[in-house]
Amino acid sequence: MSALQHAIVTVTPIEQNCTLLWDSATMDAVVIDPGGDVPRILEAIASLKLRVTHIWLTHGHIDHAGGAAALREALAVPVWGPAEADAFLLDGLPAAGRQFGIPDARAVVPDRWLADGDALTIGAHAFTVRAVPGHTPGHVVMLAAAERLAIVGDVLFQRSVGRTDFPYGNGVALLAGIHRVLMPLPDTTAVLCGHGPSTTIGAERRGNPYLVT
Repeated sequence: MSALQHAIVTVTPIEQNCTLLWDSATMDAVVIDPGGDVPRILEAIASLKLRVTHIWLTHGHIDHAGGAAALREALAVPVWGPAEADAFLLDGLPAAGRQFGIPDARAVVPDRWLADGDALTIGAHAFTVRAVPGHTPGHVVMLAAAERLAIVGDVLFQRSVGRTDFPYGNGVALLAGIHRVLMPLPDTTAVLCGHGPSTTIGAERRGNPYLVT
């Protein structure tokens, strides 16, 4: 019976959670947010014997997208996401890499921009793309309703939310998006975050100081 499984590869000096997500029956897999350290990601893929079909990006920050171009070349698979509003961040990846100690970061143009409501699959498992701007203008999350799984990038963390203190950040939009898209999910929904430990919607509904009023 097919199950959706995942593994985390921590990459870049910013300790970002690059997620490998796969169907246990077919071993079809996606790599989500390969921010850097591409050899380490490739080693994990080989160790798990995964057949990567796509790279998904939640947003355009260096620690999430800096290795996407190199990984696309190494695996010969397309890059999907984020939303096109993050194009300026993807164009600026080399400069951001120099700033944050990721010197091999390269600009990347996705093979497909993602938009709110798009449908994605991994083997037999269906995902819905939802736009949640605020941390970046083009940030998206991926939700697997049947598996009660949310891939949230830097939107929501254990007892925290994404930063919005960038010139393009919008804290009001971020919190509105969390309440609109994530808080209606069942409490048992697992949340895979871009940094730090995983959590659940229920835990954040009860204990996240940014969400509890």
